[in-house]
Amino acid sequence: MFGATVALPLIVTPAMCVYDNTLAQSYVICTVLFTSGIVTLLQSTFGCRLPIVQGPTYAFLSPIFAILSLPKWTCPPYEDVQSWTPEERDELWMSRIREIQGAVICASLFEVAIGLSGLVGFLLQYIGPLAIAPTISLIGLSLFGAASGFAAKEWWTAIFTIVLIAVFSQYLRNIDMPCWSYSRAEGWKRSTLPIFKLFPVIMAIGIVWTTCAILTATGALPTEPTEHGYWARTDTKLDVLSTAPWFRVPYPFQWGLPTVSTAGVFGILAGFLASIIESIGDYYACARLSGAPSPPSHAINRGITVEGIGCIIDGIWGSATGTTSYSENIGAIGITKVGSRRVIQVAAVAMMFFALLGKFGALFVTIPDPIIGGMFCVVFGMVTAVGMSNLQFIDLNSSRNLFILGFSYFFGLVLPFWLTDNNDVIKTGSEIFDQILTVLFSTSMFVGGLTGFVLDNTIPGTDEERGLLQWRKDVVLTENGKPKEHNSKTYDFPFGMNYIRRTKIFQYIPICPTYSSGGSLFKNLKFPKKFKRNVGSDQSNGVHASQRDTKL
Repeated sequence: MFGATVALPLIVTPAMCVYDNTLAQSYVICTVLFTSGIVTLLQSTFGCRLPIVQGPTYAFLSPIFAILSLPKWTCPPYEDVQSWTPEERDELWMSRIREIQGAVICASLFEVAIGLSGLVGFLLQYIGPLAIAPTISLIGLSLFGAASGFAAKEWWTAIFTIVLIAVFSQYLRNIDMPCWSYSRAEGWKRSTLPIFKLFPVIMAIGIVWTTCAILTATGALPTEPTEHGYWARTDTKLDVLSTAPWFRVPYPFQWGLPTVSTAGVFGILAGFLASIIESIGDYYACARLSGAPSPPSHAINRGITVEGIGCIIDGIWGSATGTTSYSENIGAIGITKVGSRRVIQVAAVAMMFFALLGKFGALFVTIPDPIIGGMFCVVFGMVTAVGMSNLQFIDLNSSRNLFILGFSYFFGLVLPFWLTDNNDVIKTGSEIFDQILTVLFSTSMFVGGLTGFVLDNTIPGTDEERGLLQWRKDVVLTENGKPKEHNSKTYDFPFGMNYIRRTKIFQYIPICPTYSSGGSLFKNLKFPKKFKRNVGSDQSNGVHASQRDTKL
């Protein structure tokens, strides 16, 4: 979580024309931390009720950059901005973050609607690994420019960061550090702590940051910005520690009232699909590692609903992004064997507390850019790999699947790359529609995901070949293709359950614990017969993938 909470504001704010306003960056970091605490508390208490942490998501970065690349939001030259008053410079970046706020708030209503209506299960009938893999992977791949921009300021520092993260998280992951623990029953006893599994990123950043501070103090690094190695210095942004207040409370609409544009809303909607799919997988993984029963449909619906509400909170507070579940913290449950939602709730309160300390956020702004760049190289690579991991369910010997996969990835990079440099070529006669198409087709994850979805659902192929059978069994559904249901009280509301069980109408509300998926409003929705015959034609005709794949 540390990586996204700190790094995401540092990567978004330059696109909002913050320039060298480090104080504004520290405010955004504290706001992100504060809203993450609120949403984590809501999710663990009223949402899916699993010990899962919520925080900023990389899924919104591509559409945010696409929105800010429109001519209206292009940043003016830095030389011109230097002559502006402080109020004018603040309005420059605040107007852009307000645009993102409005888009996130409005787009979040769709996620809330999907959760409240129980539409998630219906959508998952037709969204498979060949659509999910490019959608999630292109989040990471499309951000290679940002990672390169930070790392290129001093490559040796970035490489040092990458090497340490790799060593701690991979080579030393099975080495535990000895320590002492205390319990009332057993008193003090010697134990071990898997420190390299739990804190590889924080340890790597701390070591490289300390090294850079030593080199700065000893005069080993140059003092001129034009000289190589200058950006590894730790004193280039120290002024923010003195100007940031000790105590500051993030509040709603702190940057002003949000503005709303149709193009912005449609652009952010592209990020929600990846966020929803990722979160559903996280719910099942978190339940498995924490020893809880598999989440029933009402818990998943409620979790998606709370995530949508959390994104609305992010938009109201102005965190410059949305929220999603964190798979990194789910992995920590498997390591520490601590799967209590009380621990997560206390951690959420701690996040909100530290967000009130202005200098806490300012401290992270002073991290040298090359260190952030090195961390980006690893984190964005992992995001890409997580998307690709969905390919384990499909038949990679099928030329059908290879065609869909390769074209979805490649086209998801080519079209947005070209459109970013030619964002005025779409001319339909409607300026609003032009902006919508420009934002959508400038978003890699949307282009790649849509391409994979259309091709996967139109090119004939069996469910087994497409990976749907195994994916639904392992990730979403049981063997018989129906949502996993049980009578466990793990996912009940913390109060009011007696009234809910007595009242029959709650059985038809998809987010209530007494809800049965059999009463879903969407259980009988199906695609046209012609479309379904096309998808399953090979299966109905008894044609095996190996027989059809003799020719492309």
